[in-house]
Amino acid sequence: MKTFAAPLIITLAGPPLVNGRITVDDDGLITGITNSAGPGDDWPDTEFFDGIITPGFVNAHCHLELSHLRGEIIPRRGIANFIGEINRKRNVPAEKILEAALETDRQMYLEGTAACGDISNTSLTAEIKQRSGISWFTFVETFGFHPSGAARAMELARFVWQDFRDHSLPASIVPHSAYSVSDDLFRALGGLGRDESSILSVHNQESPAENLFFTRGEGPILDHLRNNLGIDTSHWQPKGVSSLVWLLGKIPPDKPLLLIHNTFTTRADLKVLTMTRPFPEPWLVICPNSNRYIEGRIPPVSLFRSEKMQLCIGTDSPASNPSLSILSEMMTLQDHFPEIPLEEMLTWACTNGAKALGMDDRYGTLEVGKKPGIAGITACDIQKPALTPRSRARRLA
Repeated sequence: MKTFAAPLIITLAGPPLVNGRITVDDDGLITGITNSAGPGDDWPDTEFFDGIITPGFVNAHCHLELSHLRGEIIPRRGIANFIGEINRKRNVPAEKILEAALETDRQMYLEGTAACGDISNTSLTAEIKQRSGISWFTFVETFGFHPSGAARAMELARFVWQDFRDHSLPASIVPHSAYSVSDDLFRALGGLGRDESSILSVHNQESPAENLFFTRGEGPILDHLRNNLGIDTSHWQPKGVSSLVWLLGKIPPDKPLLLIHNTFTTRADLKVLTMTRPFPEPWLVICPNSNRYIEGRIPPVSLFRSEKMQLCIGTDSPASNPSLSILSEMMTLQDHFPEIPLEEMLTWACTNGAKALGMDDRYGTLEVGKKPGIAGITACDIQKPALTPRSRARRLA
């Protein structure tokens, strides 16, 4: 049994507790949350934390198996160059991939991440996830721009999906993006039942090149497909609409949907999104540090808030983000959007991520009877409350 006291506990299940106290058992189950006083009070076996206590963070988008690419790709060269570099550098001995992935998993746990939605193209990380203190939901990603590759792509995805399930890990087969999946492969994915594809996660409008490719049939993505991958693109014609509008006509409307990045999503795109998918409501996952690294841009968060979109926070991979810290993402958001209250950002970082991954029965809020993980943030402005440049996060329980 452990008890933590802090000047502020943000439960996300009710009003913040000023001078609060939270107790967990040896398995991390919350057994009590109360108001309390400061560090001078005589409470046996109570650890006073000088900062803000929050639920464990939920990272809604990551690529654990790319951990070995940390620092390997030059920033701000655009999405086509980034993907090309990933393809050229990702295939290294399994030992190197596993060593880097294990360290990433360890660091994420220590920095307060309790659950994570992870993109995988192989099942190499299955044992790491099985033994981890983090709860992982794996999105098994499919690629295949040319129609001739659809059957093989599905065969490989099912093999990887089954390996994760054999390790008792939740997993869902998903498309990578609108621009990397053929009509034939989208049809095959659409035919999957909820057992194999329960939640959809799709990279969306991470670059202006995506909309250029779909509206005019030109630009860096077309060049990447032809020159880097050697794909025959003669079957493909521009659609005259944005990549998101086209994507929405290709994916099942009744499955939960996480749209990842959304850096160049417009108000017009959001109108179509909300009209075509009123329920279940889609989740927009923003990865600001990765977006700065690849395109030098931040997602239009003010637009998303004005349109009342449901937001989550992800980190993307170490290939585009030196620190897979959800706190670091919130600090970047606060720098660019200081008007956003800390509690709202924490809702994106904890509650919404848990809901998007179907884990909100365990994660996302501090409530008696849940095991959400407990994170502590130091060097905060308690009065506002707000983060400061010196803020750091660590796992408490």
